[in-house]
Amino acid sequence: MSTLERMRDWLRDHRLALDAALAAGVLVSMVAGSFVDAHGADGTTWSARTPDVLSLALMVLAAAALVFRRRAPMKVLAATVGVSLVELVTADPRAPVTMSAVVALFTVASATDRPTTWRVGLLTMTVLTAVAMLAGPLPWYAQENLGVFAWTGMAAAAGDAVRSRRAFVHAIKERALRAERTREEEARRRVAEERLRIARDLHDVVAHHIALVNVQAGVAAHVMDKRPDQAKEALAHVREASRSALNELRATVGLLRQSGDPEAPTEPAPGLARLDELADTFRNAGLPVEVARSDSGTVLPAAADLAAYRVIQEALTNVRKHAGPGAKAEVSVVRVGPVVEVTVLDNGPDRDTVPGQDTGPEQAYGRGHEHGSGPDTGPQEGGGHGLLGMRERVTAIGGSCTAGPRYGGGFRVHAILPVKNHASALGDPV
Repeated sequence: MSTLERMRDWLRDHRLALDAALAAGVLVSMVAGSFVDAHGADGTTWSARTPDVLSLALMVLAAAALVFRRRAPMKVLAATVGVSLVELVTADPRAPVTMSAVVALFTVASATDRPTTWRVGLLTMTVLTAVAMLAGPLPWYAQENLGVFAWTGMAAAAGDAVRSRRAFVHAIKERALRAERTREEEARRRVAEERLRIARDLHDVVAHHIALVNVQAGVAAHVMDKRPDQAKEALAHVREASRSALNELRATVGLLRQSGDPEAPTEPAPGLARLDELADTFRNAGLPVEVARSDSGTVLPAAADLAAYRVIQEALTNVRKHAGPGAKAEVSVVRVGPVVEVTVLDNGPDRDTVPGQDTGPEQAYGRGHEHGSGPDTGPQEGGGHGLLGMRERVTAIGGSCTAGPRYGGGFRVHAILPVKNHASALGDPV
């Protein structure tokens, strides 16, 4: 920090000392000006005339009042105007005591609002000029009287200009700070949304494929000795599922690459066009899956298409993991007006209900499925985030998703997805 900056900071912290220095400078100027005789034989002259004792006292009082000009600007202005009036009426020749009133008026104008500046400035100008013209020893048209009017007017105008500039600079700084805060909040929000979206994608990929790998690996280990052909088939399914998991993970992680990194994969995101392929992976894992579709000709937006695929994938993964042996799943995709309804049903038993305990659907589902939540609850301790991710993904595109036990056993996942995104024009055919 330079010497000038340190001095400026010190003066900002010691304003009273700065005002005292200003008052001393004004006093020196007034005393020096009192030696100037404006009516000498040859015009304005510099003489060794000693000012009157009253004029000296008035100058000292006015300068002392200026020390407190920031703390009580109105009172200081009143005091300096009063001292100036006494000097204007009694002194001949006059001492420039009015200089203190000019400084005080500048302070008031720079510290208050414009209406107050106009009122106080006009009143000060009128009183000082009128008294100087009518009650003083000089003629009313004397240059000193016009000087009083000019200096007070300039003080009010300069103070108002300083106040306006200070307010303008303050407004610019506030606007810049507000814009900076808004940018930071927007950046944090976008980062949080992107992190949540990537977490959902990773969960969908890992939960589905790793569950299949686990099942097929268990089958291979069980039949390795007695039925090696079936073990080879199971291991082939393991390899296919792991390859699919790696490909989808590579595509998801590619979103996190920087601009200078190698180009990310360009494989399109999965959608309902790959529904049969998805169902086959579960059939190969031993889960009978029936697919019924009545959405021919419907083209979903990319986000809705991916959401539908992920909902079905997550729901079938939960059936395979939690519905028990012998369970079956039914998947239906139906176009109903402006929406597509995706439903996944299973017939798995509610095997975790404790006899004699009053257990609602949410509690039964929390014990029997992956997610410790009902349709409207959050994950319980030890639960996963599959259904929560489903609901967030569908809600983000303007749809809705519900999940809960079926009457008589089993579970139902139902998602309603809009056929058009928010940017589509109303009334356009799909």
